[in-house]
Amino acid sequence: MPRHVAIIMDGNGRWAQKQKKIRLFGHQSAIQAVRDAVEAAAMLQIDYLTLYTFSTENWNRPQAEVDGLMQLMIKEVGEETPTLMKNNVRLKTIGDLERLPKQSCESMQKCVADTAANTGTTLVLALSYSSRWEIEQALKGVVADVETGKLKQSDVNEETLRNYLATKEMPDPDLLIRTGGELRVSNFLLWQMAYTEFYFSDILWPDFRRGDFFEAVYDFQNRQRRFGKTGEQVAK
Repeated sequence: MPRHVAIIMDGNGRWAQKQKKIRLFGHQSAIQAVRDAVEAAAMLQIDYLTLYTFSTENWNRPQAEVDGLMQLMIKEVGEETPTLMKNNVRLKTIGDLERLPKQSCESMQKCVADTAANTGTTLVLALSYSSRWEIEQALKGVVADVETGKLKQSDVNEETLRNYLATKEMPDPDLLIRTGGELRVSNFLLWQMAYTEFYFSDILWPDFRRGDFFEAVYDFQNRQRRFGKTGEQVAK
């Protein structure tokens, strides 16, 4: 069973266009897919589920869509908190939250605080996040600590940098699911996905359901993860 599953939730806009609706309708209709993914992860006792919710590049989308997404976020986080509590799910966030509107940020922080004592699956929302932003922030942190003497240059290695990442408290993803048929990782967890297994689905995110999540996990369970070793070494 994977300890950490990450999902790039792609296809909301195209799903809405198929319904001859505006893009925001696709985002609104994707809430059930999020619920199904979270509940499936909780049922399978997966430790971490990270959802790529809003990238730093998404700020470049039409302002009406961005504003609608922020309002949707405020509404849904408040409404979903009881469900997270019922499923013993803890909420955390990663990303440049200072860029979020104040009300969105406060709504998110309240849910994080309300669910902090839960001990089941940790749901991580990547908000105003991109991997290059994260690595840039980590490097700035390392340089600052070297300059103030908290670190020596000789102390800086792979593990040091890992401790400055937004994901330092969680394991790297074992499985990445991307919906919508696109075959790329879109600036998401680039450092962490060095040995992640990828699962690409043609299903548009609003149509993604619990059974689709189970299918992705089953596919993962039938792979051999070698981490640079030979198949014979792993099989021993």
